[in-house]
Amino acid sequence: MAFEPPRRLARALGERNAAPGAGPWLARLPEIVADVVARRGLDVERVVAPGGRDSLVLLVRRAGAAAPAALKVAPPFAEPAAERAALTHWKGWGAVETYDTGADDDGALLLERLRPEVSLRSLPDAKALLEAAGTIRRLWVEPPAGHAFETVEERTGREARVMRAGDGPEALVDAALRAREAMLATADESLLLHGAFRQGKVLAGERAPWLAVGPEPVVGERAYDLARLARDRVEDLIASDTGASSARRRMRRLADSLDVDRDRLRSWTLFRAVESGTRAARAGRGSTAEVLLEYASWL
Repeated sequence: MAFEPPRRLARALGERNAAPGAGPWLARLPEIVADVVARRGLDVERVVAPGGRDSLVLLVRRAGAAAPAALKVAPPFAEPAAERAALTHWKGWGAVETYDTGADDDGALLLERLRPEVSLRSLPDAKALLEAAGTIRRLWVEPPAGHAFETVEERTGREARVMRAGDGPEALVDAALRAREAMLATADESLLLHGAFRQGKVLAGERAPWLAVGPEPVVGERAYDLARLARDRVEDLIASDTGASSARRRMRRLADSLDVDRDRLRSWTLFRAVESGTRAARAGRGSTAEVLLEYASWL
């Protein structure tokens, strides 16, 4: 199958040239996809565009299966094995189902087909947050025994080292790092989390109205997982005259609706916003960095 990778994927991987093998993987992507499709006996309908930032998604059909499927092809640094393990553990409860048995170790995931063009971002914000809260609640379960998932402490530890070595706004970076240390020192939950949950990661389905996709699974406390959702549609908040108060009010409502401690949610939201903002700045996405860091300053 000959195709050009979606521009969004090419641009995102270009920004991540420090990721092991990002450039070579992108260059070989047409060859990789052709091999995966042939070995799995799939018929490709089309590539999903604009698609994701770390993977290519194709709409496919399986020989002898009535239900259509989606094929996600990801580079090794995106840890597709961890995503497969999380989806297998959730068994379709709140998340897309995987049709993989684990026998294929080709960096691809064969998934239940959802409606990639319809995410929670298509709904008014208040309704989207309500549906998002109902979805993420289903994902917070005990991890499987003997799991190999990364922990929140491990993931944020790597991020914190980069933040310390960077040139982000010192006061905000220091506040974010202190918040992280305080949260880790008092954490008392070890649940399986989505890790990258936001409105755009929840798609419309047939089996259930809304299902989560694209987890970056991690084990830790619920407040960490909710922190990315708390800043969804941040550009709208920044553009509003009441953005700061609206952001804090939204955070309180999210915390209360899911029985999450408000202060813990605020602390993790601060850390994750500053981490994302400084990472955007390093990648040359200045306007995105400014928006995220201004948002973080409200917290």
